[in-house]
Amino acid sequence: MASGTVLIYDEEMTTHKLLWSDPICDIEVPERLSSSYEQLRSYHLVERCVHVPAREGSEEEILLVHSLEHLEVAKSTQTMNEEELKRVSENYDAFFFHPSTYRCARLAVGATLQLVDAVMSGRVRNGMALVRPPGHHSQRNAANGFCLFNNVAIAAEYAKLKYGLQRILIVDWDVHHGQGTQYIFEEDPSVLYFSWHRYEHQEFWPSLKESDYDAVGLGKGKGFNINLPWNKVGMGNSDYLAAFFHVLLPVAFEFDPELVIVSSGYDSGIGDPEGQMNATPEVFAHLTHFLMQLANGKLCVILEGGYHLKSLGESVCMTVKTLLGDPVPQITGEMAPCLSAVESIQNVRAAHKPYWKWLAYEDTSFLQNLSTKSHLLKKTNSNPSTEHESKITNNNTGKVERFLELHMKNILFPVPPIKTATTGSEGSEHFLSEHVQLVKEMDKTEIRALVSGFYADLVKEDKTLLSLGSMFVILDKILKKEVCNGIAASPTAALSAAVALRHSVRFGFQRVLCVFVGDMQMIPDTEDGRTLVINISEKEQSGKTSCKHYISLNWKEDAEGNDFFSAVLGFILPVAYSYQPNLTVIAVGPNRSLGINGISLLIALLQGLAESRIFAVIEDTEISLMQSVAKVLVGASTPSFGIYVPPTQEKVNKIKALKDQFQQEWRMLQCSGKL
Repeated sequence: MASGTVLIYDEEMTTHKLLWSDPICDIEVPERLSSSYEQLRSYHLVERCVHVPAREGSEEEILLVHSLEHLEVAKSTQTMNEEELKRVSENYDAFFFHPSTYRCARLAVGATLQLVDAVMSGRVRNGMALVRPPGHHSQRNAANGFCLFNNVAIAAEYAKLKYGLQRILIVDWDVHHGQGTQYIFEEDPSVLYFSWHRYEHQEFWPSLKESDYDAVGLGKGKGFNINLPWNKVGMGNSDYLAAFFHVLLPVAFEFDPELVIVSSGYDSGIGDPEGQMNATPEVFAHLTHFLMQLANGKLCVILEGGYHLKSLGESVCMTVKTLLGDPVPQITGEMAPCLSAVESIQNVRAAHKPYWKWLAYEDTSFLQNLSTKSHLLKKTNSNPSTEHESKITNNNTGKVERFLELHMKNILFPVPPIKTATTGSEGSEHFLSEHVQLVKEMDKTEIRALVSGFYADLVKEDKTLLSLGSMFVILDKILKKEVCNGIAASPTAALSAAVALRHSVRFGFQRVLCVFVGDMQMIPDTEDGRTLVINISEKEQSGKTSCKHYISLNWKEDAEGNDFFSAVLGFILPVAYSYQPNLTVIAVGPNRSLGINGISLLIALLQGLAESRIFAVIEDTEISLMQSVAKVLVGASTPSFGIYVPPTQEKVNKIKALKDQFQQEWRMLQCSGKL
């Protein structure tokens, strides 16, 4: 299995620069690249990556997407003087040529293709290419919006041609619509293109009707172009996560890509003069973590925009740290999407209902965007604001820089030296890899003293008491942050989970999430809000009805394949992110109603929470499950989650009923206008 992260950077791409005064183009500076690389160096991330040199993209590779005429114009600029360069640049919307631009753009293409080769050949699992000029606005026959050649589009065509790929996902989280990429692939069902972008009802550049949610693709490509327009500024972490939970991830798991490419623009981050959004750098760690669960982990991240140097650099670092497998920092901010975001999300779902099975039984209808359209009626007949005017009035750079300095200190934490711990319990030799650390079990007298002091009401038998030894020692290492996560076998998973929850709270953890799969014979007390229990079982557990901190999800996985995606993405993840736990306990007990794929998916996605602190307790008869869970926890490979099966109408209704019941308490569930 491939491991490692490639980083591609070539200082020569900083030679492309603006030679004259232009208030539109003056933010696309060489320092965008050099300062991002320096920030990576300061976090000691550069030395942890595999280095592959950039190369020039060939003319044949560029012609996979662009016209010969466009290539010849670009080539001709190499020998031009400043006046000639300016004249050619004026033929395009927001673009400038320098004598080195053609060479830099070819290096940007080549670096992107080097990354695709490294990932597709299995040399590494994933990687990032720091390139400029960026690419996603550039069209077959025209430079546009700082972009000369469409790096990501060329990479997709190249991957299809060289590796025979039939399904490629492009995720464009830049704050501008990548209309160039849309035009190139809008009739192509082999490329699923997702873009969110500042739109403001077509007032924001590129101000195109076809950037709205109803542009779903053409001909055979219908359903494979997904636009999520942001109709106001100030979108934050919860809005971006809601877009992933309720639109992108369900579509992506159904599409089942063989490769994921990110048009990674960080102008959607805080402080950026173009985007004017409020998302903080760690959100990009979470988005990256989610995308790493697709395509067997084959993920290529290509730099696009980002014009606040500090925000850009920190966001690049968050992305690369996650690609390297570091624990994901806790997300900050209120976990509730704004009404305008919910309206956009609902409209996208309604527009795509005819094309995707996961939406077949969903209750979707178009909304009127009332939360933002009302302001348009009040506007005078003055010229609509453009992206270029907005950046001139934004002078908060210093303030944002100071905020980010403090913010990053607060959210970053030392990575524990050990990823995964377990004890040398019987059967463990079947699943242990060199990445799992064996820890010594607790002494019997020590267990007795601990249990009699704090857990005597839970533990009645001597036999079960002794089985808690391995659990305590692993859990303590997680709580003390000596290891990231751990796995223990137990003869009684429900008892172990109940003791683990109380032990963690006693240790000082304020919010512990417990997801219990199977019959939970012992339901812990959750009234103080310090624990949230989600019990996934085939039947309702007797004696306990669902409430804010105890949720019963009755689910039996489809025998044909994995239909659990819809429950995880549509319900469990939004609830978990709303709760923001400090620790996640996942326990698998008797009569589990989920297969190994479903449980692996759950654990893989929940690693985004609680600084990736997860404690897994598995009934000790489940050796193959232990093996799969250990693999997910170690991060050695992204498991195959099995064949996608859309949920039945009955199951969709079940999730809908739970959403309706809990969306006021757990607000990341909100994805329809019926609030």
